[in-house]
Amino acid sequence: MITMSNFLAIDAGGTSTRAVLVDASGHCFGYGTAGGGNPVSRGIGPALEALVAASERALSGTGAFPSQVLIAMAGASLELPLNSYYDSFSALGLTGNVVIESDLLAAFYSGTFHDDGIALIAGTGAVGARITESHLAEVADGTGWLLGDMGSGFWLGQEVARAVAAALDGRGPATALTPLVMKELDIAFDLQDRTLGRLRAQQQLINKVYERSAIELSRFAPLVFAAIDDPVAQDIIQRAAAALAQTLVAISDGAETDATTMPLVFGGSVLTKGGTVAAAVLEKFAEARGQRLAEPTLVHDGVVGSAVMALKRHGITVDAGVFDRIQKSLSELRD
Repeated sequence: MITMSNFLAIDAGGTSTRAVLVDASGHCFGYGTAGGGNPVSRGIGPALEALVAASERALSGTGAFPSQVLIAMAGASLELPLNSYYDSFSALGLTGNVVIESDLLAAFYSGTFHDDGIALIAGTGAVGARITESHLAEVADGTGWLLGDMGSGFWLGQEVARAVAAALDGRGPATALTPLVMKELDIAFDLQDRTLGRLRAQQQLINKVYERSAIELSRFAPLVFAAIDDPVAQDIIQRAAAALAQTLVAISDGAETDATTMPLVFGGSVLTKGGTVAAAVLEKFAEARGQRLAEPTLVHDGVVGSAVMALKRHGITVDAGVFDRIQKSLSELRD
């Protein structure tokens, strides 16, 4: 049985959970995944089950027990039943404590080991943060689809649906997005087919959009990149970039040091896939502030950052060497 300090670091996302077992040197030697582990979107019971399932897979075959557990998740500030978390991990051999941290910090530390910098995440939602001395100093947006999440996957998808609805009844220009949305929803498109004056295709679009939850509009986000040469799609991309750049402006304005020299981490599929939006965000920021930010590091999840935080929060120095060891050993486990 391995008895040295081993840290179980967990990245609890809304759709998937990743757990990694890491020692004090930064060597990752256990990895497991499971379904969504975020209590906000999944509920506390199902989320905790996912955390335990991913952890069991990470521990399997290692002969190790975790001395500490760190969980990175959205809603880290919620009053969670920590006793339930502790009891569940004690059953896995936990000898120490369970700590809950922000998924924003996990995303940031997945791209850098430095304790000061900026993170911008645009997946289904969108949020930006300035990190100072290893803590969240300022956060902008991340307010949900009713209040914000500007430039997010949901926002893109909603704009695509709105553009197509407007194109179908003449309120907006024709767009290459229309046949893509029709195909996505399996709607026959016939300009001669009307019911009570409305195109049947538009009525079916209305029906199919409203019979689903609003957040499912994010399914249309990839279509804006499939129609990249379409003027309407380009306009949506540019407006998304402007909104995300404004989030960056909001969090960088309060920085005591020059934000242009700080590490910059981009996460979420809107920013990490293809590079179109990421490049436009940097350009929009430069236009707004007359100066350029550092080249961003792109991250695809927060599991590396969870491991980094697990070490840092227990007084272990994470330098370039330790950070590199975490990345490389985790990559080998994932292959």
